[in-house]
Amino acid sequence: MSELRPFEARLAALIANLSPEARKELAKGIARRLRAGQQQNIKRQQAPDGTPFAPRKPAPPSQVRTKKGRVKREMFAKLRTAKYLKAKANVNEAVVEFTGNVQRLARVHHYGLRDRPSRHGGAVRYEARPLLGINEAEQRLIEQEVIAHLAG
Repeated sequence: MSELRPFEARLAALIANLSPEARKELAKGIARRLRAGQQQNIKRQQAPDGTPFAPRKPAPPSQVRTKKGRVKREMFAKLRTAKYLKAKANVNEAVVEFTGNVQRLARVHHYGLRDRPSRHGGAVRYEARPLLGINEAEQRLIEQEVIAHLAG
């Protein structure tokens, strides 16, 4: 990786020489592509590093009598929609984040925290299921996006 340091320094200098509007446009394109990758990871039910999400816990015995069959919905189906997963950009950064009230839910699942699933229920410890992150493929995607933007 040390042989890429001069390349990265020159690339950073080229980006710094862009106008603010061009940098914002570049960041917007990167954010859109990153959001699409994050949505695909969530759809595949896997963390950014490629490991599968921890499976759901079995239902407690009190709910087993009332509900039959398995849960057919995938986890976080609505979280990956554009309504909740936003791509934002400005001159200096590209951000992919959850918005609104789902931020708390996403944080609980991302870090494996405790939460109360219902107002009157007890606290439940959730497994860590990393929802957002950057892996090697997305780093290459960012580099390709920058090079493509600078090339033409």
